[in-house]
Amino acid sequence: MIRLTRLNHVPVFLNSDLIEHIEITPDTVISLTSGQKIVVLESADQVVDRVIAFRRAISGDASRCPSPRLTAAGE
Repeated sequence: MIRLTRLNHVPVFLNSDLIEHIEITPDTVISLTSGQKIVVLESADQVVDRVIAFRRAISGDASRCPSPRLTAAGE
């Protein structure tokens, strides 16, 4: 899951496996495999960077993209 921000500044956690494509209009529009569209404040490049970082973290390559949000509680 990646954290993004809707246009109304409300955070949303998105399952990045459901991203079908990203449109760059005046806003960033993410189309999901379900047909749902989500408009976010982040740029398309930022969304892609977050997806890459998340996938590296879950594949065991966390040293290349450290994130305090991905560490176990209490560590």
